[in-house]
Amino acid sequence: MILKQKRLKYKIVPFPEYRKYIYRKRMFLAILVMICLVSFFSSVSIGAVTIPLQEVFKNLFGLADSPSFQNIIINIRLPNTLAALIAGSGLAISGAVMQSVLRNPLGSPFTLGISQAGAFGAAIAIIFAGSGVMQSTQVGAVNVPNPFITIGWAFFMCMLSAFTIVLIAKSYSTSPEVMVLSGIALGSVFSAGTMFLQYFADDVQLAAIVFWSFGDVGRADWTEVIIMAGAVVLGALFFILNRWNYNAIEAGEETARGLGVQVEWVRILGLIVASLITAVIVSFLGIIAFVGLISPHMVRRFVGDDYRFVIPASCLSGAALLLVSDIAARMMLKPHVLPVAVLTSFIGAPLFLYLLLSKRIK
Repeated sequence: MILKQKRLKYKIVPFPEYRKYIYRKRMFLAILVMICLVSFFSSVSIGAVTIPLQEVFKNLFGLADSPSFQNIIINIRLPNTLAALIAGSGLAISGAVMQSVLRNPLGSPFTLGISQAGAFGAAIAIIFAGSGVMQSTQVGAVNVPNPFITIGWAFFMCMLSAFTIVLIAKSYSTSPEVMVLSGIALGSVFSAGTMFLQYFADDVQLAAIVFWSFGDVGRADWTEVIIMAGAVVLGALFFILNRWNYNAIEAGEETARGLGVQVEWVRILGLIVASLITAVIVSFLGIIAFVGLISPHMVRRFVGDDYRFVIPASCLSGAALLLVSDIAARMMLKPHVLPVAVLTSFIGAPLFLYLLLSKRIK
């Protein structure tokens, strides 16, 4: 007679402290989700023409009785709002990952010169490949007939800047401060290169480069939104899959190697993906400063250095920050729309100084 062994099921109950630890972080993520939702619908509603929220919901869910606001919502407000949400998320998670793989609390696409490198690459594409054409109207004033040429050049220059910083860090065992100064120097070089190209550009090319360099989500259309969304979603999935590797690197490179993490490959791949996200955003929207630097440090005050929560929290906070900034940029000079990059710089610089002086950045 064969006796069937009864399989026992055990349930692992976390310690109460750990459960409270996880609960607080999940509550913070839930609050960020609510802020993003409120900012999203407010962004669609607020502008030169204020649309009641009731009409916004009806048009978004296909329940509108009249098409009076449909063109404004579907063709103008919604692409701009989604562009702000996607760009804020992409820049924030890129900054969070750069701060981890470079072990540099001041790492971000802007401070390390990667955004400026992408702008230089896009300027090359505009002048030599004709990928940027100036139109006569302010809405959609810069048209990108072949976005992949612009993305390719922006990505190449972003990677050149990123690998230069990694080479400096690896060859000379530099401190975080030296790495930031290296990024500032590279950003100055690429900015000078952009000005050099502007000097030899004709009137149309110069106007396209100058208008394009204003970081603004108002120029995005549905094609650009879809391309940016694809890059950010794939990049975010890659970062989430490597969250434990980033946690190990936070504990120190020797500790990470002892845990079996291939630090160099994690660093290189992280920089490649972060640079690709930055290149796609910069090539369509221009340079948007400080979002990738401020958002990760803001969320670390609430979720710590655990990248299981830093990555989604940075994504949500970056989206909320850029959405709120875009709403404020629309209202400041109403009916004129201020480029959102101007406002993020005004907000980001004082906030970063506060975090730095209050020793919130370590």
